[in-house]
Amino acid sequence: MPTFSNIVLFITTILSALMAGLFYAWSISVMPGLARISDRAFIEAMQGMNRAILNPVFFIAFIGCVFLLPASAWLSFNRPVSLRFMLVLAAAAVYLVGVFGVTAAGNVPLNESLDKFQLAGAASEDLATFRRHFEASWNRFNQVRTVAAFVVLLLMVAACWWREV
Repeated sequence: MPTFSNIVLFITTILSALMAGLFYAWSISVMPGLARISDRAFIEAMQGMNRAILNPVFFIAFIGCVFLLPASAWLSFNRPVSLRFMLVLAAAAVYLVGVFGVTAAGNVPLNESLDKFQLAGAASEDLATFRRHFEASWNRFNQVRTVAAFVVLLLMVAACWWREV
């Protein structure tokens, strides 16, 4: 019979997988696809997508991991300290720093500057300059959080497999 701790662990793992998949998809398809379009179209598309992603379904997974990863670690704690606890604690730390922290400190400020950029009447030089700065920085931050989210997922899957004796 599943325990409350195992149910929370499973839900947390699913949310972690959703976040890893989201960042991975952006890295391997969305951004390479957008790299092929004009500066104006790139900025317009990114503005639309960055506005659209701010929705309850995204926040359930993104913010849910912020709370459920530490909660899963706490629920996994026992004496002596188990490998499961250590795996989930490591996953929580990696997520808080490498996913949530990088997003808050890196991607969000870039997204805010993107949102404020006025496309109407922007000269082609202004579009190119903004895109060059935005795209390179945004992609670097997204690569970091993609790797971090994948590490979190691996740790969580390992924690799910670990059986206490």
